[in-house]
Amino acid sequence: MDNYFAVIEMIAEKKIKEAMKNGEFDSLPGKGKPIKLDDDSHIPPEYRLAYRILKNAGYTHPEVEQRKEVQNICSMLENCEDEQEVYKKVQKLNLIVAKINMKRKTPVYLELDQIYYKKVVERIRVKNKRKTK
Repeated sequence: MDNYFAVIEMIAEKKIKEAMKNGEFDSLPGKGKPIKLDDDSHIPPEYRLAYRILKNAGYTHPEVEQRKEVQNICSMLENCEDEQEVYKKVQKLNLIVAKINMKRKTPVYLELDQIYYKKVVERIRVKNKRKTK
């Protein structure tokens, strides 16, 4: 079976080299520009190829979208100063994590969620101490 794939790879490489030699790639859009790669850091490495194939086919797994949303919320939380906004975002973050965990047999513990949760709790404690003084 490995030999079969090696033959296919050889044929593909030969065809690509011939096309390059004949200038068939010269008029492609984006020629000479860097390739813009998607950020797939939220996908476990062993699943990235499968998810890329599904994404190219127009399908994205809901958990991948949810994990992406978790990353976006965490990024927003880094710069957020408004306590009410932070509280709302953490609530949304907890809801998304709960949804992910409900669909899985083993819970997913998102380290970033725990870090921000602790920061929010600390902010609320500090605010409450100020009010009581």
